[in-house]
Amino acid sequence: MPVRWTINSETRLFEAICTGLVEADEIHRMLDVLVGSDALGYRKLFDGSQADTRMGALDVLNIGVRMRTLHGDGAPLGPLAVVIPADKYPLLSRVLGILATPRRPMRVFTEVDRARKWLETAAVRRTVPASEDDVVHRANPLSVNC
Repeated sequence: MPVRWTINSETRLFEAICTGLVEADEIHRMLDVLVGSDALGYRKLFDGSQADTRMGALDVLNIGVRMRTLHGDGAPLGPLAVVIPADKYPLLSRVLGILATPRRPMRVFTEVDRARKWLETAAVRRTVPASEDDVVHRANPLSVNC
């Protein structure tokens, strides 16, 4: 499978790794999972450094439009690190521009290790929206009297 992902709800991290030839339907499936798992607020790593595509500009633009609609849904968006080979930047520049529009940290990298380090920084971690569980625990702290 050219696109595989992991979702870690404990660390609030969504990681997508692409290898081989990636098609538009696989990216749409990944977005379905991201939305369906309620992980839009998580830190996200999209590693396309080992991938290639035959998608044309229209396919890429359609993906960008879909991502743009996710921004307008009102759900908080978490930080995003995108790793791509430098030669893919011209094809993906419009989508990257769309992704950079919302107020959230985002960076483009050519090395996955640097992207991971950036996502782990305290400044980036502070921008991850609190989960509903976190809000409930802060609002109703458990107190124990001994």
